[in-house]
Amino acid sequence: MGQLVSDVTEVLNYKQNQKEAKNQRQEILAQMAADEAEKTNLLKKVLATQRAKYGASGVSSDGVTAGAVLRRLKSETAAPYESKRKTNARKLKEIKVSKPNLLKKWLDRLDELKI
Repeated sequence: MGQLVSDVTEVLNYKQNQKEAKNQRQEILAQMAADEAEKTNLLKKVLATQRAKYGASGVSSDGVTAGAVLRRLKSETAAPYESKRKTNARKLKEIKVSKPNLLKKWLDRLDELKI
């Protein structure tokens, strides 16, 4: 009887661990989405500041392509967020819940039974 209780408890714990893992994944994905939105807003602010600074100093954009400026600003602002993204991706991969295999457990115990 004790083994049956142990097995049922293991299955119930698996269900609970599965729910917790799902919640952790959702939290990490929400954080990643928030980081991406924050990075986009920061890039917009930096780009607007850069345009205002160039305009105030009288620099024309004839020799500078908008794409080159945008790529440089994007790479400068994205660096701290890239490390966060890699860390969150690693955390997502680490979240695993192993499913209990009751049949295998019972088959392993057959040898212990004296018939």
